[in-house]
Amino acid sequence: MTLENIALTGRVLGVLLYAPPESEDGQQLLATLSESEWVKEWPYGDAEQLQTAAALIATGIEDKQEESLAEAYQRLFVGPDTLPAPLWGSVYLDKENVLFGNSTLRLRRWLRSNGIDAQHDRNEPEDHIGTLLMMVAWLAEERQGGLVEQLLTKHLLPWAPRYLELLQANAQHPFYQGLAQLAQITLSAWAAECSAEVESLELHF
Repeated sequence: MTLENIALTGRVLGVLLYAPPESEDGQQLLATLSESEWVKEWPYGDAEQLQTAAALIATGIEDKQEESLAEAYQRLFVGPDTLPAPLWGSVYLDKENVLFGNSTLRLRRWLRSNGIDAQHDRNEPEDHIGTLLMMVAWLAEERQGGLVEQLLTKHLLPWAPRYLELLQANAQHPFYQGLAQLAQITLSAWAAECSAEVESLELHF
């Protein structure tokens, strides 16, 4: 497991799956991703996979779609309509498909037992996909390889592939289609690098 690669890619994916595209962090990443050079530095996936994702991302950043990038973010991440790809782990892992469900409480206990402050909006469940990706990146930056692996195998990877599948299928915007593909490539590589098996948990969404 290469922590530098996890830190870099987790930070990029986490910000883009959490922050609005017009935010300062979002704008900085969009400027980087609008150029093709980043593909050579992305440490996961083969050239063909990355080029496909990168082409979609670049097309979406051009913002020549009927739906703007900001409008797509609003539809996919905020509402007011029902989100086609819910962003929180408990929606997938709890039978009732609720926020702050049992799986969120399990994650919260894990964070507390390891002295980790999620440093997020307290009204937002800790199991938001973007929050978890940024948390993985932070732990990797802190060289906490064991905790990175636990967070991945127990709390993120059991449900994140389903979320990304739904995001790609329902994105209807090239930027988020490409981002979903890039995240799928990356998380698949993370899973392969883990020494422990990803927990097999029943999904309910």
